[in-house]
Amino acid sequence: MATIDEELAQLERDIRQLKIEYDQYFGGGRKRPPTEIEWRIETIVKRYAERAGELKYGSRFRLNNLTQTYAKYKDIFRKKTQQKEEGKIQRHYGAAAKAIEAERERAHKSAEKPVELPAAAAAASAAGGAFRVTCSEPEHESEKVDQLYQAFLQAKQKAGEATGKLSRSSFNEFVLKKTKDLQKQKNCRDVEYVVEIVEGQVKLKALVKS
Repeated sequence: MATIDEELAQLERDIRQLKIEYDQYFGGGRKRPPTEIEWRIETIVKRYAERAGELKYGSRFRLNNLTQTYAKYKDIFRKKTQQKEEGKIQRHYGAAAKAIEAERERAHKSAEKPVELPAAAAAASAAGGAFRVTCSEPEHESEKVDQLYQAFLQAKQKAGEATGKLSRSSFNEFVLKKTKDLQKQKNCRDVEYVVEIVEGQVKLKALVKS
C-alpha cells in the first residue's frame, strides 16, 4: 500500500500530466479530454479531504497547495471546454505541441538552475565556514530555504558525500516540519539553520533563536 508521501507525489505528477493532456486536447492533438487522469485526481483529493485532520502539518500543507493548483486548472479547463464546444477555440496542434515542449524545457531548466548564495554566504562556504540562515515561516521564505538547500548540497559535494537521494521537495518539507515543531516545542518564532563540515562530515543544525 502506498504511503501518504507517495500518493501526494503521484497526485502532483497526475496534475502536471493532466495540464499537458488538456493542452493537447484543446490544441486538437487529442480527440477526447483526459477523463481517466481527472477521475484519479478527484478520487485522491476527495479521500484526503475527508482525512485532512489526520495528516501531519507538512503533508496537509502540501495537499492544500496541490488541491488549490488543481482547482485553478479545473476552472481554466471548464472555461476552455465551454469555448471549444461553442467553436471559439481554433485547433493548432503543432503550435500547441511546441508550446507544451517549450514549457517543459523551461520547467526543467528552472528546476535544475542552482540558486545563488548571497556573497557573504558563498565566501563562507568557499572558505569552509558555516552557512547560516534564519527562518520563521518557511512556507513564505522560499528564497531562504533554497539558499539553505544549495549550501547543504554544496557542502555534501565538497565533503564527498552522496547526494543522489537528496531532493529539493523533501528538503523543503523537512525544513517546514522542523521549524514548526521547534516553534511549538520551544515557544519561539525564529529558527536558525546552520550548515557546516565537522571532521569531514556535513552537519545541518536547527537552533532556536531567543
